[in-house]
Amino acid sequence: QVQLVESGGGLVQAGGSLRLSCDVSGRTDSLFAVAWFRQGPRTREFVADMGWSGGRIDYLDSVNGRFTISRDNTQNTVYLQMDSLKPEDTAVYYCAADTYRISRGVDNYAYWGQGTQVTVSS
Repeated sequence: QVQLVESGGGLVQAGGSLRLSCDVSGRTDSLFAVAWFRQGPRTREFVADMGWSGGRIDYLDSVNGRFTISRDNTQNTVYLQMDSLKPEDTAVYYCAADTYRISRGVDNYAYWGQGTQVTVSS
């Protein structure tokens, strides 16, 4: 089994920055991909993903150039660096992982964290 724990959410003004962390534990050697999603007012949408061992990185168009996904291999920690934040970025952010594929689809990820709230004020 794999466990994910997010942290780093909070309140920030528009234009500010925030870094989210996802601590990954358990059978991490079985992982193929890790991703960030966010739950907004109506939908849960894809934000960013990457291969667990590196390689492919993909971003939602609206965050491309502002957000950066990365992994600290020595700590099994995944980060989402968020810069130039906008009020529309306000959401609960979730870290997710899967053992078989890398995808933008919510239903394709088997393991999820508890979520961390990000609020961007105007």
